[in-house]
Amino acid sequence: MIRKAAIALLYAGCAFSLPALAQDDLLTRARQQFQPIPTHPPELPGNAATPAKVELGKMLYFDPRLSASHTISCSSCHNIGLGGADAEPTSIGHRWQHGGRNAPTVLNAVFNKVQFWDGRAKDLEEQAGGPMVNPVEMASPASHIAEQLKGIPGYRDAFAKAFPGESDPITPANAQKAIAVFEATLITPGAPFDRFLQGDTHALSPAQQAGLTAFMGKGCSNCHNGINVGGGMYAPFGVVEKPGAELLPPDDKGRFMVTKTPSDEYVFKVPTLRNIALTAPYFHTGKAWDLRQAVAVMGASQLGTQLSNDDIDKITAFLDSLTGEQPNVTVPILPPSVASTPRPQP
Repeated sequence: MIRKAAIALLYAGCAFSLPALAQDDLLTRARQQFQPIPTHPPELPGNAATPAKVELGKMLYFDPRLSASHTISCSSCHNIGLGGADAEPTSIGHRWQHGGRNAPTVLNAVFNKVQFWDGRAKDLEEQAGGPMVNPVEMASPASHIAEQLKGIPGYRDAFAKAFPGESDPITPANAQKAIAVFEATLITPGAPFDRFLQGDTHALSPAQQAGLTAFMGKGCSNCHNGINVGGGMYAPFGVVEKPGAELLPPDDKGRFMVTKTPSDEYVFKVPTLRNIALTAPYFHTGKAWDLRQAVAVMGASQLGTQLSNDDIDKITAFLDSLTGEQPNVTVPILPPSVASTPRPQP
């Protein structure tokens, strides 16, 4: 009787101590693969942020006059109120054309290794120039961008303050620099997962902790790791099993279209999973609207695993913990057009 009581007390003690030990072990393992988002945006190499430059970048980000039709801005496809994306399978561009791929979120994009699904832009500054001149997106010829901005008197002082000492500061290159420093401010710290990584083991619910365990144990974190839980490498879509043509169209060969290297066929930048619960639809095709479906597809195509419904529920719960504090951005009052401002193109 005494022995049974002693064993019962021993197991009772374990019941209280093991969860704490398990949480500490999970935190240790998580810190080996992930980092929390900092509370302040990082500096961009060779493009120092100043209040004037950030403010100019915000104005340009929201200004549809950078497009040929004066109807499409950066925020059209990267809506800060929609998790930095646009809730469309593919974005609508110039003359109602659809882009070829789903618009990635702009939130935390500064932490990605490269930009765009195929990595054709090395950083935010280079990325900012792509959509402006793309005939399917904003369709504004490079030669017209400076002409357009110089035709809006209010931008003269804004560019002069952002780029002091330059005799002719209104240039496409400076517009890209300003947009990039603004986009670098669009970070989302303070997610439950960030608080967990910072030592608050109660920041994740039991289901989310189980999901994090499965996320690492099943191999998801082999590609989705680092500060952005992704965004740091390329990977083929369909490592083990090719998904159907709806999710992997045969005519979009991903990074191969940039490098022309056969081994890059159907290779894409691994997307960030930060704020993933806010940015449906998923994949570069934007064809998956259900996050649980996306988790199941990734298990089969990338890991060769048919995840159980329980595993899918747990991993999805963990992904919910990646939603951080959303940027609080005041929409700027833009300088008005005047009689001499270049007119929109039909």
